Amino acid sequence: MEEERVELERKLTLFDVTNLVIGAMIGADIFIAASFGANLVGPASLLVWVASGVIILIIALNFAQCVTLSPVVGGPYAFAKNALGKFAGFTVGWSFWLAEWFSLAVFPVAFVKYLEYFIPLTNLEQIIVKIVFVAFLTLTNILGTKVAGRVNDILTIGKLGPLLLFIALGLVYSISNFSMTVFNLTPFAPLGYSQFGSALILIIWAFAGFEHSTIPANEIEKPEKTIPRAIISGVLIVSVFYFAINFIILSVVPWYQLGNISTPLTEATKIISGTNPYLTVIASGDSLYQALLQSIPPPWTVALATGIIGVGALLAISGANETGMLGTSRISYAMALDGLFPKAFAKLHRRFKTPYIALIIQSATAIIASILGNLNQLISSAVFFLALAYLVTCISSPILRKKSPKATKGFRGSLILAILGAACCVYLLTQIKLLEIIIGLILLAIGIPVYVILTPKKELSELRAYLSRQQILRRTWEAEQVFLANIVRHIKRLYCRIRGIKQAYCKLT
Repeated sequence: MEEERVELERKLTLFDVTNLVIGAMIGADIFIAASFGANLVGPASLLVWVASGVIILIIALNFAQCVTLSPVVGGPYAFAKNALGKFAGFTVGWSFWLAEWFSLAVFPVAFVKYLEYFIPLTNLEQIIVKIVFVAFLTLTNILGTKVAGRVNDILTIGKLGPLLLFIALGLVYSISNFSMTVFNLTPFAPLGYSQFGSALILIIWAFAGFEHSTIPANEIEKPEKTIPRAIISGVLIVSVFYFAINFIILSVVPWYQLGNISTPLTEATKIISGTNPYLTVIASGDSLYQALLQSIPPPWTVALATGIIGVGALLAISGANETGMLGTSRISYAMALDGLFPKAFAKLHRRFKTPYIALIIQSATAIIASILGNLNQLISSAVFFLALAYLVTCISSPILRKKSPKATKGFRGSLILAILGAACCVYLLTQIKLLEIIIGLILLAIGIPVYVILTPKKELSELRAYLSRQQILRRTWEAEQVFLANIVRHIKRLYCRIRGIKQAYCKLT
């Protein structure tokens, strides 16, 4: 049977690429990281969210520069290999795989915390839930992209809905209780700024993921202009979205309580929905709806609102973990095809054509990490490896510019941008605790014998097909189907279909 082909009916526009950036960044992270900075710098954690957005923007623009100069698949792994050689490429790919692996271990921990909001669990029950949670999502990925996509549709269809509901109710509550909002936000920095860097490490993790949206520049209209504009627009939109959520949480819940709360959005929602008058403000002018709300006892109102947010968190965490598994297995698969990773990671299931060994290994080890580590340790370790991969990418940017025949299409001030990006990465590395650095260096060292002894030094025949334009288009099209965060993108697609307008990645032949 001939394989389905994905046809690009027109080049990707600014709108298309911006949506890819947003869809790659917004996930379950906000449910997890929302209150991390409160017990370190108080309400001033809002500044940490702003700083995180700025740092990610600078790093992301360096990625955009690399994509424009080196239009190949593989992200930071490919950039480092082309700029600095195979070992550098392996080191970055290994770092990136470890970062994604630690992130996979975060989600079972977060899932259990939000589940405990509804059902108290013993330590043994928590371990069982983590195992079942990861095993189910691993199975969906092994069964294939279509099955994983359908499951992810179900898991993430309510991802943005609860967050938008939270923002709408939270803004009404904050405005209606302005004196309480001012009281909770002052003093703005009760603990000073000495822990600003520690808070930044935990919060910046929520912005990671933009690198998954970097597709070859030759598939984009005017890439030298479109890519940086899309990244700037995407990062700004996500930053505003994250800032609004955290502003509401800090306005509603006293900062000194947030450090002891593992489910900040549900706790804030409990306060927001605790009295009916704040809800009826939304329905002003609709007396029937007001009467209906006023007839509902407050406990039912609280249970309904917190239930929506809590279930939304569980679905979002599950969806993020499911798509993260697919992305992580793809990194090891690409490296194995390139002869830089054990060949077993490139082995595909005979029936489902998925890298099942890579999926099983990464999931089994992620379960162990989720049992042994806590959220802060896992996230800090993930950021350590991300910062390393980002650092080498920033260093690779000016080198690729010298090597590339497309250097004239580079961005203005690209060298300054590379220096700023590298400086941001170095700052992140200096803010990570010594224990996480030691663990990270040990895991990096483990990668050396993997590279020297275990990996075949011959490019596998499947690599050329994997890096082909057709396969790149297919993976990008599949990502578009999975990321339901791009709700505007899907509305536009429906409109274009009704009007008969051709679209990107809309045709399977």
